[in-house]
Amino acid sequence: MPVVAADLTVFVAGAAVSLGASYVLVTRLERIGERLGLSEGLLGVLAALAGDAPEITSAVTALALGQAQVGAGVVIGSNVFNLAALLGLGAVVAGRIALHRNVILLGGVVGVWIAVVCLVMVLGLIPYLIALGASRARLARIPLPRRWAAWLAEAVSEEEAELEEVIHPAHGRGRDVAVAGVMLVVVVAASVAMEQAATRLGTHFSIPPIIIGGVVLAAVTSLPNSVSAVYLAARGRGAAMLSTTLNSNALNVIAGLLVPATITGLGAPSGQANLIALWYLALTVIALAYAYRYSGMSRATGALIIGAYLVFLGSLWIVAHSAEPGLAGSVVPLALVVAASGAGLAARRRRLR
Repeated sequence: MPVVAADLTVFVAGAAVSLGASYVLVTRLERIGERLGLSEGLLGVLAALAGDAPEITSAVTALALGQAQVGAGVVIGSNVFNLAALLGLGAVVAGRIALHRNVILLGGVVGVWIAVVCLVMVLGLIPYLIALGASRARLARIPLPRRWAAWLAEAVSEEEAELEEVIHPAHGRGRDVAVAGVMLVVVVAASVAMEQAATRLGTHFSIPPIIIGGVVLAAVTSLPNSVSAVYLAARGRGAAMLSTTLNSNALNVIAGLLVPATITGLGAPSGQANLIALWYLALTVIALAYAYRYSGMSRATGALIIGAYLVFLGSLWIVAHSAEPGLAGSVVPLALVVAASGAGLAARRRRLR
Protein backbone atom coordinates (compact mmCIF):
# COMPACT_ATOMS: atom_id res chain seq x y z
CA MET A 1 0.00 0.00 0.00
CA PRO A 2 2.84 2.52 0.49
CA VAL A 3 3.49 2.29 -3.26
CA VAL A 4 -0.18 2.97 -3.99
CA ALA A 5 -0.17 5.94 -1.63
CA ALA A 6 2.96 7.29 -3.31
CA ASP A 7 1.42 6.95 -6.78
CA LEU A 8 -1.78 8.63 -5.59
CA THR A 9 0.25 11.49 -4.14
CA VAL A 10 2.22 11.86 -7.37
CA PHE A 11 -1.01 11.87 -9.40
CA VAL A 12 -2.71 14.53 -7.27
CA ALA A 13 0.43 16.66 -7.06
CA GLY A 14 1.06 16.31 -10.78
CA ALA A 15 -2.50 17.39 -11.57
CA ALA A 16 -2.26 20.43 -9.26
CA VAL A 17 1.14 21.50 -10.61
CA SER A 18 0.05 20.94 -14.20
CA LEU A 19 -3.09 23.04 -13.74
CA GLY A 20 -1.23 25.90 -12.07
CA ALA A 21 1.63 25.91 -14.56
CA SER A 22 -0.82 25.74 -17.49
CA TYR A 23 -2.59 28.85 -16.23
CA VAL A 24 0.67 30.79 -15.96
CA LEU A 25 1.73 29.52 -19.39
CA VAL A 26 -1.53 30.73 -20.96
CA THR A 27 -1.15 34.26 -19.57
CA ARG A 28 2.49 34.54 -20.70
CA LEU A 29 1.77 33.24 -24.18
CA GLU A 30 -1.03 35.77 -24.55
CA ARG A 31 1.34 38.58 -23.63
CA ILE A 32 3.96 37.30 -26.06
CA GLY A 33 1.36 37.09 -28.81
CA GLU A 34 0.23 40.64 -28.10
CA ARG A 35 3.82 41.81 -28.26
CA LEU A 36 4.26 40.16 -31.67
CA GLY A 37 1.05 41.70 -32.96
CA LEU A 38 -0.73 38.41 -33.61
CA SER A 39 -4.42 38.43 -34.53
CA GLU A 40 -7.03 37.81 -31.85
CA GLY A 41 -7.95 34.51 -33.47
CA LEU A 42 -4.36 33.30 -33.41
CA LEU A 43 -4.04 34.40 -29.80
CA GLY A 44 -7.02 32.21 -29.06
CA VAL A 45 -5.30 29.27 -30.73
CA LEU A 46 -2.15 29.90 -28.64
CA ALA A 47 -4.25 30.01 -25.48
CA ALA A 48 -5.95 26.74 -26.43
CA LEU A 49 -2.58 25.13 -27.18
CA ALA A 50 -1.23 26.15 -23.78
CA GLY A 51 -4.35 24.85 -22.07
CA ASP A 52 -4.02 21.58 -23.99
CA ALA A 53 -0.44 20.99 -22.86
CA PRO A 54 -1.41 18.50 -20.07
CA GLU A 55 -3.53 16.20 -22.26
CA ILE A 56 -1.16 16.38 -25.23
CA THR A 57 1.83 15.55 -23.03
CA SER A 58 -0.01 12.72 -21.28
CA ALA A 59 -1.14 11.27 -24.61
CA VAL A 60 2.30 11.48 -26.21
CA THR A 61 3.89 9.90 -23.13
CA ALA A 62 1.44 7.00 -23.19
CA LEU A 63 1.90 6.40 -26.92
CA ALA A 64 5.70 6.57 -26.58
CA LEU A 65 5.53 3.91 -23.83
CA GLY A 66 3.38 1.66 -26.01
CA GLN A 67 0.17 2.33 -24.05
CA ALA A 68 -1.96 2.95 -27.13
CA GLN A 69 -5.34 2.67 -25.40
CA VAL A 70 -4.37 5.16 -22.70
CA GLY A 71 -2.88 7.60 -25.22
CA ALA A 72 -5.82 7.51 -27.61
CA GLY A 73 -8.23 7.59 -24.69
CA VAL A 74 -6.69 10.76 -23.26
CA VAL A 75 -7.00 12.66 -26.55
CA ILE A 76 -10.43 11.50 -27.68
CA GLY A 77 -11.85 11.31 -24.16
CA SER A 78 -10.64 14.86 -23.50
CA ASN A 79 -12.49 16.04 -26.59
CA VAL A 80 -15.74 14.41 -25.47
CA PHE A 81 -15.24 15.89 -21.99
CA ASN A 82 -14.59 19.31 -23.56
CA LEU A 83 -17.96 19.25 -25.30
CA ALA A 84 -19.68 18.55 -21.98
CA ALA A 85 -17.58 20.74 -19.68
CA LEU A 86 -16.84 23.66 -22.02
CA LEU A 87 -20.00 23.93 -24.12
CA GLY A 88 -22.51 22.11 -21.93
CA LEU A 89 -21.52 23.42 -18.51
CA GLY A 90 -20.75 26.84 -19.97
CA ALA A 91 -24.29 27.10 -21.34
CA VAL A 92 -25.82 25.89 -18.05
CA VAL A 93 -23.87 28.50 -16.06
CA ALA A 94 -24.60 31.34 -18.47
CA GLY A 95 -28.22 30.39 -19.09
CA ARG A 96 -28.18 31.67 -22.66
CA ILE A 97 -25.26 32.34 -25.02
CA ALA A 98 -25.91 34.05 -28.34
CA LEU A 99 -23.80 33.04 -31.34
CA HIS A 100 -23.64 34.22 -34.94
CA ARG A 101 -24.60 31.39 -37.27
CA ASN A 102 -21.67 32.25 -39.55
CA VAL A 103 -19.30 31.77 -36.60
CA ILE A 104 -20.89 28.39 -35.85
CA LEU A 105 -20.52 27.28 -39.47
CA LEU A 106 -16.95 28.54 -39.70
CA GLY A 107 -15.79 26.67 -36.62
CA GLY A 108 -18.25 23.82 -37.01
CA VAL A 109 -17.07 22.66 -40.41
CA VAL A 110 -13.51 22.36 -39.13
CA GLY A 111 -14.69 20.81 -35.85
CA VAL A 112 -16.70 18.07 -37.57
CA TRP A 113 -13.87 17.46 -40.05
CA ILE A 114 -11.40 17.01 -37.20
CA ALA A 115 -13.78 14.53 -35.53
CA VAL A 116 -14.05 12.57 -38.78
CA VAL A 117 -10.25 12.54 -39.13
CA CYS A 118 -9.98 11.26 -35.56
CA LEU A 119 -12.44 8.44 -36.28
CA VAL A 120 -10.62 7.49 -39.48
CA MET A 121 -7.33 7.41 -37.56
CA VAL A 122 -8.50 5.11 -34.77
CA LEU A 123 -10.24 2.83 -37.26
CA GLY A 124 -6.85 2.36 -38.90
CA LEU A 125 -8.14 3.20 -42.38
CA ILE A 126 -5.15 5.39 -43.23
CA PRO A 127 -1.76 5.85 -41.50
CA TYR A 128 -2.05 9.58 -41.01
CA LEU A 129 -3.62 12.82 -42.27
CA ILE A 130 -2.21 16.35 -42.37
CA ALA A 131 -4.39 19.20 -41.15
CA LEU A 132 -4.06 22.49 -43.02
CA GLY A 133 -5.43 25.90 -42.06
CA ALA A 134 -5.61 29.28 -43.69
CA SER A 135 -5.37 32.65 -41.98
CA ARG A 136 -7.60 35.49 -43.00
CA ALA A 137 -4.70 37.14 -44.84
CA ARG A 138 -4.59 34.13 -47.18
CA LEU A 139 -8.32 33.94 -47.86
CA ALA A 140 -7.99 36.07 -50.97
CA ARG A 141 -5.64 33.48 -52.48
CA ILE A 142 -8.22 30.70 -52.22
CA PRO A 143 -10.00 30.21 -55.57
CA LEU A 144 -13.55 30.40 -54.20
CA PRO A 145 -16.67 31.89 -55.77
CA ARG A 146 -17.13 35.54 -54.86
CA ARG A 147 -20.17 34.85 -52.67
CA TRP A 148 -18.33 32.13 -50.74
CA ALA A 149 -15.26 34.28 -50.27
CA ALA A 150 -17.41 37.17 -49.00
CA TRP A 151 -19.20 34.88 -46.52
CA LEU A 152 -15.92 33.42 -45.27
CA ALA A 153 -14.41 36.87 -44.75
CA GLU A 154 -17.54 37.99 -42.88
CA ALA A 155 -17.48 34.91 -40.64
CA VAL A 156 -13.82 35.44 -39.77
CA SER A 157 -14.51 39.11 -39.00
CA GLU A 158 -17.41 38.21 -36.71
CA GLU A 159 -15.32 35.64 -34.86
CA GLU A 160 -12.40 38.04 -34.37
CA ALA A 161 -14.81 40.76 -33.23
CA GLU A 162 -16.19 38.39 -30.59
CA LEU A 163 -12.69 37.45 -29.45
CA GLU A 164 -11.32 40.98 -29.39
CA GLU A 165 -12.81 41.99 -26.03
CA VAL A 166 -11.83 38.72 -24.39
CA ILE A 167 -8.21 38.23 -25.40
CA HIS A 168 -6.44 41.54 -24.89
CA PRO A 169 -3.42 40.99 -22.63
CA ALA A 170 -0.61 43.37 -21.79
CA HIS A 171 2.44 43.50 -24.04
CA GLY A 172 4.94 40.77 -23.24
CA ARG A 173 8.59 41.23 -22.38
CA GLY A 174 11.68 39.05 -22.30
CA ARG A 175 10.76 37.90 -18.83
CA ASP A 176 7.47 36.50 -20.14
CA VAL A 177 9.33 34.40 -22.71
CA ALA A 178 11.55 32.94 -19.97
CA VAL A 179 8.59 32.24 -17.67
CA ALA A 180 6.65 30.60 -20.52
CA GLY A 181 9.60 28.34 -21.26
CA VAL A 182 9.96 27.29 -17.63
CA MET A 183 6.22 26.68 -17.26
CA LEU A 184 6.18 24.55 -20.41
CA VAL A 185 8.88 22.33 -18.94
CA VAL A 186 6.96 22.11 -15.64
CA VAL A 187 3.72 21.18 -17.44
CA VAL A 188 5.46 18.47 -19.45
CA ALA A 189 7.20 17.00 -16.38
CA ALA A 190 4.05 17.11 -14.23
CA SER A 191 1.91 15.57 -16.98
CA VAL A 192 4.40 12.74 -17.56
CA ALA A 193 4.46 11.97 -13.82
CA MET A 194 0.67 12.13 -13.64
CA GLU A 195 0.21 9.78 -16.62
CA GLN A 196 2.63 7.19 -15.27
CA ALA A 197 1.15 7.31 -11.76
CA ALA A 198 -2.39 6.95 -13.11
CA THR A 199 -1.38 3.99 -15.25
CA ARG A 200 0.24 2.23 -12.27
CA LEU A 201 -2.82 2.89 -10.10
CA GLY A 202 -5.07 1.54 -12.83
CA THR A 203 -3.00 -1.62 -13.07
CA HIS A 204 -3.03 -2.09 -9.29
CA PHE A 205 -6.82 -1.71 -9.03
CA SER A 206 -7.50 -3.59 -12.29
CA ILE A 207 -9.04 -0.54 -13.96
CA PRO A 208 -9.12 -0.92 -17.78
CA PRO A 209 -6.59 1.30 -19.59
CA ILE A 210 -9.34 2.90 -21.69
CA ILE A 211 -11.04 4.12 -18.48
CA ILE A 212 -7.75 5.52 -17.14
CA GLY A 213 -7.12 7.40 -20.37
CA GLY A 214 -10.61 8.15 -21.68
CA VAL A 215 -12.18 9.19 -18.37
CA VAL A 216 -9.72 9.90 -15.54
CA LEU A 217 -6.79 11.51 -17.36
CA ALA A 218 -9.10 13.00 -19.99
CA ALA A 219 -11.11 14.90 -17.38
CA VAL A 220 -8.19 15.96 -15.16
CA THR A 221 -6.03 17.23 -18.03
CA SER A 222 -8.97 19.17 -19.54
CA LEU A 223 -9.70 21.22 -16.41
CA PRO A 224 -7.64 24.29 -17.47
CA ASN A 225 -9.71 24.74 -20.62
CA SER A 226 -12.92 24.02 -18.71
CA VAL A 227 -12.26 26.82 -16.23
CA SER A 228 -11.48 29.25 -19.04
CA ALA A 229 -14.57 28.33 -21.06
CA VAL A 230 -16.98 28.58 -18.13
CA TYR A 231 -15.48 31.97 -17.25
CA LEU A 232 -15.97 33.20 -20.82
CA ALA A 233 -19.51 31.83 -20.95
CA ALA A 234 -20.43 33.57 -17.70
CA ARG A 235 -19.29 36.84 -19.29
CA GLY A 236 -21.49 36.20 -22.33
CA ARG A 237 -18.56 35.65 -24.71
CA GLY A 238 -20.11 32.82 -26.70
CA ALA A 239 -17.83 32.90 -29.74
CA ALA A 240 -14.74 32.81 -27.53
CA MET A 241 -16.16 29.80 -25.66
CA LEU A 242 -16.97 28.01 -28.93
CA SER A 243 -13.55 28.87 -30.36
CA THR A 244 -11.78 27.61 -27.25
CA THR A 245 -13.68 24.30 -27.41
CA LEU A 246 -13.18 23.62 -31.10
CA ASN A 247 -9.57 24.84 -31.17
CA SER A 248 -8.77 22.71 -28.14
CA ASN A 249 -10.26 19.61 -29.72
CA ALA A 250 -8.48 20.22 -33.03
CA LEU A 251 -5.12 20.74 -31.33
CA ASN A 252 -5.63 17.62 -29.21
CA VAL A 253 -6.17 15.47 -32.29
CA ILE A 254 -3.35 17.01 -34.31
CA ALA A 255 -0.65 17.31 -31.63
CA GLY A 256 -1.73 14.48 -29.36
CA LEU A 257 -2.82 11.86 -31.90
CA LEU A 258 -1.88 12.53 -35.53
CA VAL A 259 1.73 13.63 -35.04
CA PRO A 260 2.68 10.89 -32.53
CA ALA A 261 0.85 8.29 -34.65
CA THR A 262 3.05 9.06 -37.64
CA ILE A 263 6.12 8.26 -35.49
CA THR A 264 5.07 5.47 -33.11
CA GLY A 265 1.78 4.32 -34.63
CA LEU A 266 -1.48 3.66 -32.78
CA GLY A 267 -1.23 -0.11 -32.80
CA ALA A 268 -4.10 -2.38 -33.79
CA PRO A 269 -7.55 -0.76 -33.97
CA SER A 270 -9.42 -0.97 -30.65
CA GLY A 271 -13.17 -1.32 -30.37
CA GLN A 272 -13.13 0.79 -27.21
CA ALA A 273 -11.20 3.63 -28.88
CA ASN A 274 -13.53 3.36 -31.87
CA LEU A 275 -16.50 3.78 -29.55
CA ILE A 276 -15.06 6.95 -27.99
CA ALA A 277 -14.31 8.36 -31.45
CA LEU A 278 -17.89 7.67 -32.55
CA TRP A 279 -19.23 9.46 -29.48
CA TYR A 280 -16.87 12.38 -30.13
CA LEU A 281 -18.14 12.77 -33.71
CA ALA A 282 -21.80 12.36 -32.73
CA LEU A 283 -21.67 14.84 -29.81
CA THR A 284 -19.81 17.37 -31.95
CA VAL A 285 -22.53 17.23 -34.61
CA ILE A 286 -25.33 17.36 -32.02
CA ALA A 287 -23.85 20.34 -30.14
CA LEU A 288 -23.23 22.32 -33.34
CA ALA A 289 -26.66 21.46 -34.76
CA TYR A 290 -28.42 22.78 -31.66
CA ALA A 291 -26.17 25.85 -31.54
CA TYR A 292 -26.94 26.64 -35.17
CA ARG A 293 -30.69 25.98 -34.81
CA TYR A 294 -31.03 28.18 -31.72
CA SER A 295 -28.41 30.75 -32.85
CA GLY A 296 -26.61 29.99 -29.61
CA MET A 297 -26.57 27.70 -26.60
CA SER A 298 -29.42 27.56 -24.09
CA ARG A 299 -29.38 26.06 -20.60
CA ALA A 300 -31.52 23.17 -21.87
CA THR A 301 -29.05 22.48 -24.68
CA GLY A 302 -26.18 22.51 -22.19
CA ALA A 303 -28.03 20.05 -19.97
CA LEU A 304 -28.65 17.82 -23.00
CA ILE A 305 -24.93 17.72 -23.83
CA ILE A 306 -23.98 16.96 -20.21
CA GLY A 307 -26.61 14.22 -20.06
CA ALA A 308 -25.26 12.70 -23.27
CA TYR A 309 -21.77 12.69 -21.73
CA LEU A 310 -23.07 10.79 -18.70
CA VAL A 311 -24.61 8.20 -21.03
CA PHE A 312 -21.24 8.00 -22.78
CA LEU A 313 -19.51 7.28 -19.45
CA GLY A 314 -21.97 4.50 -18.70
CA SER A 315 -21.56 2.98 -22.14
CA LEU A 316 -17.76 3.10 -21.94
CA TRP A 317 -17.77 1.54 -18.47
CA ILE A 318 -19.94 -1.37 -19.68
CA VAL A 319 -17.79 -1.95 -22.76
CA ALA A 320 -14.52 -1.72 -20.80
CA HIS A 321 -15.67 -4.37 -18.32
CA SER A 322 -17.20 -6.77 -20.85
CA ALA A 323 -15.18 -9.57 -22.37
CA GLU A 324 -17.34 -9.45 -25.51
CA PRO A 325 -19.31 -6.18 -25.49
CA GLY A 326 -22.52 -6.33 -27.46
CA LEU A 327 -24.66 -3.71 -29.13
CA ALA A 328 -26.63 -3.06 -25.94
CA GLY A 329 -23.61 -1.58 -24.20
CA SER A 330 -21.92 0.15 -27.12
CA VAL A 331 -23.95 1.23 -30.13
CA VAL A 332 -27.47 1.28 -28.67
CA PRO A 333 -26.84 4.08 -26.09
CA LEU A 334 -25.24 6.24 -28.79
CA ALA A 335 -28.11 5.55 -31.18
CA LEU A 336 -30.65 6.51 -28.51
CA VAL A 337 -28.84 9.80 -27.79
CA VAL A 338 -28.67 10.64 -31.50
CA ALA A 339 -32.36 9.76 -31.97
CA ALA A 340 -33.45 11.82 -28.95
CA SER A 341 -31.37 14.78 -30.12
CA GLY A 342 -32.83 14.56 -33.62
CA ALA A 343 -36.34 14.40 -32.19
CA GLY A 344 -35.63 17.52 -30.14
CA LEU A 345 -34.47 19.43 -33.21
CA ALA A 346 -37.51 18.26 -35.20
CA ALA A 347 -39.89 19.30 -32.43
CA ARG A 348 -38.29 22.73 -32.29
CA ARG A 349 -38.69 23.05 -36.05
CA ARG A 350 -42.41 22.23 -35.85
CA ARG A 351 -42.94 24.80 -33.09
CA LEU A 352 -41.29 27.45 -35.23
CA ARG A 353 -43.73 26.72 -38.03
